[in-house]
Amino acid sequence: MRFSAATTAERLLPGQIASRAMPLLRRVDAVLFSADERGEAGRMSLLAFAVRIVSAAIAFVSQVLLARWMGSFEYGIFVLVWVTMVIVGSLSCFGFHTSVIRFIPEYREKGMLAELRGVLVASRLFVLVASTIVAALGIGGVWLFSGAIEGYYVVPFILGMFCLPMLALSDVLQGLARANSWGLAALVPTYITRPVLILVFMAGAIWSGFAPTAETAVIAAILASYITTISQLIRVTARTDKRVPAGPRTIRLGYWLKISLPIFLVESFFFLLTNADVLMVGVYMPPDQVAVYFATVKTLALVHFVYFAVKAGVAQRYAHFSHGEPAKLAAFARETVSWTFWPSLAMGLLVLLLGKPLLILFGPEFDAGYPLLFLLVSAVVARSAVGPCESLLTMSGNQNICAVVYAATLALNIGLNVVLIPSLGLWGAAIATSAAMIFEATALSVTVWHKLGIAMAVFIPARHSLEKA
Repeated sequence: MRFSAATTAERLLPGQIASRAMPLLRRVDAVLFSADERGEAGRMSLLAFAVRIVSAAIAFVSQVLLARWMGSFEYGIFVLVWVTMVIVGSLSCFGFHTSVIRFIPEYREKGMLAELRGVLVASRLFVLVASTIVAALGIGGVWLFSGAIEGYYVVPFILGMFCLPMLALSDVLQGLARANSWGLAALVPTYITRPVLILVFMAGAIWSGFAPTAETAVIAAILASYITTISQLIRVTARTDKRVPAGPRTIRLGYWLKISLPIFLVESFFFLLTNADVLMVGVYMPPDQVAVYFATVKTLALVHFVYFAVKAGVAQRYAHFSHGEPAKLAAFARETVSWTFWPSLAMGLLVLLLGKPLLILFGPEFDAGYPLLFLLVSAVVARSAVGPCESLLTMSGNQNICAVVYAATLALNIGLNVVLIPSLGLWGAAIATSAAMIFEATALSVTVWHKLGIAMAVFIPARHSLEKA
């Protein structure tokens, strides 16, 4: 009898395991194979997550090699120039790279094909012309005020301006691809192809006998940016032409700018906020300290990319649900909070565990940034606890209040950096950035609750969102 009972238990055990595994398997199946909006967003986020994992590895290895080849001083100069160019290039889109994610699904859903053709063409032309003008003004400004700039920055910054049109055009092409849920076309050029080419061109220059200076690295970045963006333009244009039938175009540039400019303010504040610490360290401290801080931030990016992956996947879904489906929007938005928080927490713990040996790879002096990681990782995880609030606000038509939140956060960040860096050095930058991130998370979460009635916080029960929605 005892033998029979044991045999029965053994027969039931696989069934029990299968029963417990079924909910997880159903969720995996829904993400990978379902054709609804949730499945599409989930696949986009998973794809973005995978690309960011590969990208983070490539970026980390390339930055380690650049730091080793160039030394901390020249590497610090290149870092400040490149970060500035990436920021200004994105700002030169004037919000079009994000607004097209909203316009394209809307026009396609409403059958407004003339407007769809118009925004596809106008967004690219406008961004290319605007970024070229910004680049010309930037070159003139650096030349005019060269006497007030440290001499070792002048030539790299002038060279860097030649990247701006391609960086801006790449951003708007990424927006067009994201609006069509073309995950690889959106992410691979910027986050894999371009950094690989920068490394290849830099290695080729050094092998050819050129000195491993900041100027050489910027020239490598120029070549990589032009090759990557032009090939991206050809591929995205070809796919778009196949998807949208030929016909008349309606250009509503004034209306598009009216929608895009508040988004431009949000994106401006976001990019400045994300990189203000590196820029402010560059203002107050020598290039070798910029290099140490940037290496620390680059290591921290292993945690950041979880948030980016979710944001890349859900923006167009937020825009879809915003048209008269508040209950679905609330439920989906709440779900995306968990998508950002738990993976960010796991990655944060991993970065703290491996942070010191990773930083030493840059060079023996770079491990000075390791203590900063504890504070910065905590702030990033706290930020992830409210999910992609700014995307939810922007895609639901609340971009103006979102811009106000980011303006306040940026002002706080810069103010704290100005006060703390001269006295505390790199710790001052880390404290200022962490405080700004926590303020940003709190303000955005409260704003989403006030405007949309959605509780975007990981530990608040979802039923509060659904009740108010």
